[in-house]
Amino acid sequence: MIMMITVFMEYKVNPDTIQSYETQMSSVIKELKVCGASEIQWFKAADQPSLYVECFQVKDKSTYDTIKKYRTTSGHPVFSSIEPFVTGGLEKIHCWAFEKMTIKEDL
Repeated sequence: MIMMITVFMEYKVNPDTIQSYETQMSSVIKELKVCGASEIQWFKAADQPSLYVECFQVKDKSTYDTIKKYRTTSGHPVFSSIEPFVTGGLEKIHCWAFEKMTIKEDL
């Protein structure tokens, strides 16, 4: 059985660039798929202005590490396109990888 990894990416967007950022995200999401991400979800915080979260699945830690590197540095042509919109730049994108846990019940 393949154990998928759930990835969360969280960051703030400069309030005056939100419209441009949201437009560019269609290209970012397409590129995530090319890089091996699936079940991609994109959220805007209801209670924190300009806070965005992406959530998606990858097949292994290596895929996560690659995407994290591409998303947090300016070398990738698509992912770095949102750098002008992210408060503090790409290095301020917070990334986490989680493995699903199973609850073991005593019989």
